[in-house]
Amino acid sequence: MRISYMKTYLTLIVLFIFLAAGCAHDPGSSSTALPQAKSSPQPILLAANADGIPAKSPGKPVDAIEDEYKDDQNLDYANDTFKEERVEIADPLEPFNRAMHQFNDKLYFWALKPVAQGYNKVVPESARISVKNFFSNLGFPSRFLSCLLQTDFSGAATEFGRFTINTIWGIGGLLDPSANKELDLQMQDTDLGQTLGVYGVGQGFYIVWPILGPSSPRDSISIAGDYFLYPVSYIYPWYAWFGVRGYQEINATSLRIGDYEALKDAAIDPYVAFRDAYIQYRLKKVKARKTKLVLSKPQEVNSPVADPLSPKKEN
Repeated sequence: MRISYMKTYLTLIVLFIFLAAGCAHDPGSSSTALPQAKSSPQPILLAANADGIPAKSPGKPVDAIEDEYKDDQNLDYANDTFKEERVEIADPLEPFNRAMHQFNDKLYFWALKPVAQGYNKVVPESARISVKNFFSNLGFPSRFLSCLLQTDFSGAATEFGRFTINTIWGIGGLLDPSANKELDLQMQDTDLGQTLGVYGVGQGFYIVWPILGPSSPRDSISIAGDYFLYPVSYIYPWYAWFGVRGYQEINATSLRIGDYEALKDAAIDPYVAFRDAYIQYRLKKVKARKTKLVLSKPQEVNSPVADPLSPKKEN
């Protein structure tokens, strides 16, 4: 029990140090962006928010992929809209990050993928989708709180309705009846990192956590916050929690085997491509939340809807 608490305190201390340094750091220019804009970050193996691996199967156009993966675990990092605005992120920890990138890459190919492939052959796809729905339903507290902090009360109401319906009529969340055409209650794609971004907090610098994958000081808040908001985190003893989280990631990986390999093979330098794609992806998600918040506000009569992404005119 003491070991578990010590690990938690050490993790919070490390995240606080990186957050403090990142918020005070002025993002400088990183390595030159490669032309492989359709590459995607490496798999996030055991991240509490389980964003998952961006999907891009060989032979499929980007638009088709975006239509196929609408849930938060399979968002398309390689959407062409990333080309609308290119941003860079400081990478002062590049030697460490590259080492962690290689570690996560080996962990995927040597451990996660083989186990997921075996699991894929034994468990039917319908059952694996139900398991994914169950864990997604457990992620309700983080999404609900993020909507409240963003003053997105309609989104918070949608999340509450989804959780109630899926828990009761969806057999504990194994099914997703709230997303059918009659109710059309879609999951809110938001987290605590996006919430900070909505309020103007920058990402700081790039960091690759071992096992957890690509992140930044700002987005690391999501890792820490989701840990405490995720019911699975309170399973005791710690190895039982670790086993459940491991099973969750194995199940999620079994639904997208081959996507990570295709994205890696398309890049000359996977590390740089994954870093650039990650920062663009997070920028897009923050912009999407800002747009939703602006459009949800009541507009004045005969007043055109302002573009939330356009610069404000100064007097």
